[in-house]
Amino acid sequence: MDTDSIHSGYSHHSSRSRGSNKQSERSSRDRHKSHSRDSSSRSDKNVTISASSAQPHQPDQSSAPTDAQDDNWGETTTAVTGTSDHSLSQEDLAGFGKETEGPVEKLKCVRFLPLALSLLLGLLVLITPLSFLVLPKLMWHERLKACDTACEGLFLSLAFKLLILLLAGWALFVRPARASLPRIAVFRALLGLLTLLLLLSYWLFFGVRILDSQDDNYQGIVQFAVSLVDALLFTHYLAVVLLEIRHLQPCFSLCVVRSTDGETHHYNLGQLSIQRAALVILEHYYKDFSVHNPALLTAAKSRAAKHLAGLKVYNVDGAGSDAATAQSRAKIAAAARQRDTSHNELYYEEAEHDRRVRKRKARLVVAVEEAFTHVRRLQEEEKKKPPGDEMDPREAAQAIFPSMARALQKYLRTTRQQHCHSMDSIQAHLAFCITNNMTPKAFLESYLMTGPTMQYTRECWQTRQWTLVSEASVTSPLRHGSEFQLKSSDFSLVVTSKAIPHLKLSEEYVHPKSHKFVLELQSETSV
Repeated sequence: MDTDSIHSGYSHHSSRSRGSNKQSERSSRDRHKSHSRDSSSRSDKNVTISASSAQPHQPDQSSAPTDAQDDNWGETTTAVTGTSDHSLSQEDLAGFGKETEGPVEKLKCVRFLPLALSLLLGLLVLITPLSFLVLPKLMWHERLKACDTACEGLFLSLAFKLLILLLAGWALFVRPARASLPRIAVFRALLGLLTLLLLLSYWLFFGVRILDSQDDNYQGIVQFAVSLVDALLFTHYLAVVLLEIRHLQPCFSLCVVRSTDGETHHYNLGQLSIQRAALVILEHYYKDFSVHNPALLTAAKSRAAKHLAGLKVYNVDGAGSDAATAQSRAKIAAAARQRDTSHNELYYEEAEHDRRVRKRKARLVVAVEEAFTHVRRLQEEEKKKPPGDEMDPREAAQAIFPSMARALQKYLRTTRQQHCHSMDSIQAHLAFCITNNMTPKAFLESYLMTGPTMQYTRECWQTRQWTLVSEASVTSPLRHGSEFQLKSSDFSLVVTSKAIPHLKLSEEYVHPKSHKFVLELQSETSV
């Protein structure tokens, strides 16, 4: 009885303390909400929401266990739908389009600016030598000397050189920009400045020595235009050396590590600036690195949250100023005591996951083989029909897709790849395999093995924006020990450069007869 009364007294006291704590927390929460509303209303103009701000929260939403959904989803659905773990309301979508419309249009304009400048400079290069030939004919035609055979030969040489210069400039400079760099390309800017300086010098010489004096030696004027075209050809040769040949010899070995899963690749690059090296690394990233799947990275977070959620702390001594601190310390201590058994749970979780994946894979392989067998049977039947009644590969894919949709959807959900494959992309891939008479194994290779980023739909990689973070200037060349990062919305690529060491080879001469020997057999030797 005494213990019961004491227990009831403690429980009554703890319930009153919890009630008072709830009231105090509710009042403080209301004051905090009002204060946050006031502060947010005062700072609305300083907050900018970008399109990539919602992407980092996607792994937290996909971290919920989907085992129950995997077992019961296929019983009521027979087709793959474009499901997603992250959804937006209509208001969010409307605001998203309005906020990203301006920067996208600005980005498109900036993207074509270097091409427009290159075309303008090329037009000036093409018009300048022709102007040197036409202006004397228009201004003092009656005083010019007749053009002899040597002068006409210079005309022919000038025409072919201009044609070669036009084609070479088109091949080197008139190309779509692969990316928008944060700073200007130093070598391209220097070459453009050198070309402008060369044209300005020739125009000044032409104005002072030919236009002012109205020189009557037309052959010398033609020779002057030919010399300009020769100088432009040498400038183009210098551009080829600086822009295309200089960086071909490897000088640095770059180690690229993805921050989330630690996937690492190594690349050998030449003499490049940091921003050009970052562009080359991104081009290799989309074809060498496996697609980034944030759903696979949430297992540790969900496991830790599960451990902490299973812990309950009761305060029987009443509310105090250090109640929250004591509660957190108690949880940390309890989690530390469970650390010895966490590796067993991890082992059994991974074993169970592998068993589920093998089970789903076996069901998927059987379903796909049966579907392709049905396709072969349909193809044999189509051969007996008239030519106009043959089934289109797209129609055949849509006909057999429901038979494998349930197994494929379950496998994708088990391996957490459902956001990488939509129903349209799967049907398009199935139609492609049917058209080219591929085997079921060739069809399943895209789903059983994780491929590079470029293999998946354009929505997974096309709109991704990268930020280059570097302590050194992005226009400075690579050096030994240079480090920089390429940050995306939900992960980053950490790049470290090391100089390729100098290799010294020595030669050792081996005489042709030094490795020969003679076997002498004696008479008493048994063979």
